[in-house]
Amino acid sequence: MRQLPPLNALRMFEASARNGSFAAAGKELFVTASAVSHQIKTLEEYLGIKLFSRSKRTVELTPSGKQYLVSVKHALNEIEVATHRLTASKETNVVQISVAPNFLTRWLMPRMSRFREMFPDIELRISASVGLLDFNQSSTDMAVYYGNGEWDDIEVHFLQKVMLVPVCSPKLLEGKQPLRDPGDLRHHTLIYVSTRMWEWENWFQVASSEYITPKDSLQLSSSQLTTAAAQENLGVALADLTLTSREISSGNLVVPFNIPLDTRKAFYLVHQKHRPLTAAMKAFKEWLIAEIQAPDVYGVESELSANVPGTASGSGQRQ
Repeated sequence: MRQLPPLNALRMFEASARNGSFAAAGKELFVTASAVSHQIKTLEEYLGIKLFSRSKRTVELTPSGKQYLVSVKHALNEIEVATHRLTASKETNVVQISVAPNFLTRWLMPRMSRFREMFPDIELRISASVGLLDFNQSSTDMAVYYGNGEWDDIEVHFLQKVMLVPVCSPKLLEGKQPLRDPGDLRHHTLIYVSTRMWEWENWFQVASSEYITPKDSLQLSSSQLTTAAAQENLGVALADLTLTSREISSGNLVVPFNIPLDTRKAFYLVHQKHRPLTAAMKAFKEWLIAEIQAPDVYGVESELSANVPGTASGSGQRQ
């Protein structure tokens, strides 16, 4: 007969060690802090070893607790992986995906028909989300994140760097104030993402132009909204060239200056660490990476480069 400690107490021990407090562990496991404390006390009595040093607000592992945690985490991970492997066969053709809204509407949705043609038996259930997910508490299988790629406890697969260029409606170029060089932007409304107000200043530095005070400014909460505002002739926005390739190709948006700003951020496909991928999840991952690394389907990047005399990256001349 196996001599095992109470398994529920082990879960609470691991959660308490990871969160640094009984209260946070209780919140994660949907029990009270006192219930967690009671389970930890039960575990310590079973082992005959003190696992935590307690203070009023925090708990800290003892040397014995740190040593025990390594084996407990490994055992719980093994149980989790085995459970996922067993239950994955229930709906191997279904993949639940959470996607950053701008990436979803401007890049993924226009290409969904190609995925469905290649994998007619796979069902994608897609939701839009700007926040980070707790895969332990969510039914989501995979997600597309925007950021620097540094997130804990998830597997990360690089998709695409985010490079911003100015975009505007072609109607704006037909007005009385032409856009011949970056300094001409002072006569127009600059559209900002309210949480990333520094992007325009950084772009002017890349363009080797002094940061200007625009005629007017407009602040919106997301890049999806700023791009839409530019398309409605409300001003000039900074937008990712890949995500706006359809609008540029169709002529609904133009790039007055092909001078890209490297945001040092990117889009990533992520999923829970150590989780074995179902056949459908693997198919979506491989298709997404291949699709986004394929040549520009709308030919926008090559067209812009070809239209800028003497340079492949853009000299600031009007397109």
